Amino acid sequence: METIKLSNGLEMPLLGYGVFQVPPQEAERCVSDALSVGYRLIDTAQAYYNEEGVGAAIAKSGIKREDIFLVTKVWVSNNGEERAAKSIDESLKKLQTDYIDLLLIHQAYGDVFGTWRAMERAYRDGKVRAIGVSNFQAARFFDFAHYVDVKPMVNQLQCNALIQQNAIEPILDETDTRMMAWGPLGGQGVDGIVKSPVLANIGSKYGKSAAQVALRWLTQRGIVAIPKSSHKERMAQNFDIFEMRDPEGANCGKAFRLTSEDMAQIAALNQHDTGTINFADPQFVKYLIQTYG
Repeated sequence: METIKLSNGLEMPLLGYGVFQVPPQEAERCVSDALSVGYRLIDTAQAYYNEEGVGAAIAKSGIKREDIFLVTKVWVSNNGEERAAKSIDESLKKLQTDYIDLLLIHQAYGDVFGTWRAMERAYRDGKVRAIGVSNFQAARFFDFAHYVDVKPMVNQLQCNALIQQNAIEPILDETDTRMMAWGPLGGQGVDGIVKSPVLANIGSKYGKSAAQVALRWLTQRGIVAIPKSSHKERMAQNFDIFEMRDPEGANCGKAFRLTSEDMAQIAALNQHDTGTINFADPQFVKYLIQTYG
């Protein structure tokens, strides 16, 4: 598995398994399947209500805890220093672990500075190995990062071949913050990736699907991708993006890498640079605060 190095030196897998919209009753089975396929990065969140299933799957897997990179997020209802601190301990209990590898602020609203202070303390205390944010667009990220002691190590954003988040990359580079892509194969108002003729044509040269090309395009740019599927066969297909295989499916011993020409063709597919969800929409913010604040 290829990895990237976070600003504190922590190695993070470039490909993981996400459990957004995985029902709580299905989470243990899905994560168990993902781990058996070979995934070692698992991304969940307090707001997904499936941390218990994730924790149970990891505990029963027989895989050493240090070999798994576990990500979760503090939800809006738990923002604020005191509530966030309590929620971190609750997540640790649900996940059946002594530490979280990466903890993110889920949304950029509410008392995020209080939340960050609690996360910094958890980081110093060893409860968390890295901290970051999620869904912080460029201006909000710049403002936030300017006023905190420990700079965010990751910003998880909606990012894929049709939503490329190019504009925020220079802002993230200023604080050595890595990008993590949710929705790497579409969803949330984005269709066309798995059926893209451009991606399929590129993939035909390598014996790869359009989805595999889309995921490789992200990871080759140093962006962590967390595709989700409830089907083990699809999990395996999404995982198989680093090696070439012969027509019988055997490993050819060669790495799968896109050429600069391939990368340029995919770059031309960009449709929504900052995503299909407007996190600055007052109605969206009003909904979050009134519902969860």
